Amino acid sequence: MIVLGLTGSIGMGKSTTLKMFAEEGIPVYSADAAVHELYEGDAVSAIEAAFPGSIANGKVDRGMLSAAVFGRPDGLKRLEAIVHPMVRKKEVDFVEKVRKSGAALAVVDIPLLFETGGEQRVDRVIVATADPQIQRQRVLSRPGMTAQKLQAILARQMPDADKRARAYYIIDTGLGLDAARRSVQAIIREINESPDNA
Repeated sequence: MIVLGLTGSIGMGKSTTLKMFAEEGIPVYSADAAVHELYEGDAVSAIEAAFPGSIANGKVDRGMLSAAVFGRPDGLKRLEAIVHPMVRKKEVDFVEKVRKSGAALAVVDIPLLFETGGEQRVDRVIVATADPQIQRQRVLSRPGMTAQKLQAILARQMPDADKRARAYYIIDTGLGLDAARRSVQAIIREINESPDNA
């Protein structure tokens, strides 16, 4: 089985690209979806202990948690120490389950793939990218997002050019949905037709 690692900086169309793989029948794992699940279950008590007041209605309130860690590197490190191992376990369980199912291909979405050494866990890396202006426009249209927050997020992420230089495949989501879908289909076709894919 080939495991593709999908990554890309904020606002580059990673989630949309992952959805396209799913629509083509490929098993996919989303780290973002895993975090959402954890914020409603397994991670709640640990986060409440580390960041009192960040839980509402039995779930992590992302707005309150963000306020508690924004601009505080020590707080962010503490949060990552709680959440990252849980997300990683979900990823390992997903890959194992798909491998047992006999699937030829799976895609795991890892936002900080290069930053955390995640390329060691996958066979090939796909980078979702777009023009910086498109990226900025997409991100700043999100609720609660500011130019300052965007700058702080980008400072923690490897520059897009560096990611593209290390990618096996690149999908430019700035060219439109149809072009991105054709790229996804071409990747699947190439892998399915490869004699190495056993």
